[in-house]
Amino acid sequence: MMRRWTFYIALVVCLGFFVGLKFGIHPPIPASVLMIYMVLATLGILLFVAANEERFAAFLEPLKSVFEGRAPKVVQVLVLVAIPLLAGWGTWLRTSPTWDAPFEPRVVHPEPPSTFNLHGFPTETAKLKNPLRGVDPAQLEKLTNEGKTIYYQNCFFCHGDALAGDGHFANAFSPIPANFRDVGTISMLQESFVFWRVATGGPGLPKGATPWISAMPVWQNLLTEEEIWKVILYIYEGSGSTPRTWDEEVSHAGH
Repeated sequence: MMRRWTFYIALVVCLGFFVGLKFGIHPPIPASVLMIYMVLATLGILLFVAANEERFAAFLEPLKSVFEGRAPKVVQVLVLVAIPLLAGWGTWLRTSPTWDAPFEPRVVHPEPPSTFNLHGFPTETAKLKNPLRGVDPAQLEKLTNEGKTIYYQNCFFCHGDALAGDGHFANAFSPIPANFRDVGTISMLQESFVFWRVATGGPGLPKGATPWISAMPVWQNLLTEEEIWKVILYIYEGSGSTPRTWDEEVSHAGH
């Protein structure tokens, strides 16, 4: 008796899978993943139905009755109208224009502006140099330790105790804070770039840094210029990195 309804039961089960996957999972799964699950679920249902000849014959019976003209005229008309409508709807979904913003790949280390405002005054990025690098080793160690104190008062909550981008608040942000121990971060950058990023924070990023938004504050509103340079000293020292510099002799030889 149940085999008479095999087609309709299979259809209800398939629709149940779709509704459960589409509306029963939070956060929603991507459309591509939903498509994969639905293909697998449909194949599983068809394999189950085809595993028994009688069940498979009962599954095909409603379809054969429609296309062989044995079903009621109303059902035949509905099916024959629904097939092109569904095909047209699927085609429209795939080809219709979208109002979503175009995708813009994010540049992890965006090119800094030629000038930016530092404490209200325009500053040329290329001319920035860490003025604390020129002191004697004992004084440099003292300034680095002062930078360490400033770091732990302000920065370690996000960038972490070991400067690995794993601070207490790190997982609350997307993208997560920079891992200074990664060779692809500050080791690849000049100190002038790092100063610009720290001083201007997330709001200072150019368009090339989208679609991810940095949560870093504008530290020039909270720290002095010297304090920022001290923090930079410690970031390089504490992470075991060295600032990227241009080889002036090579540069002059190239001209």
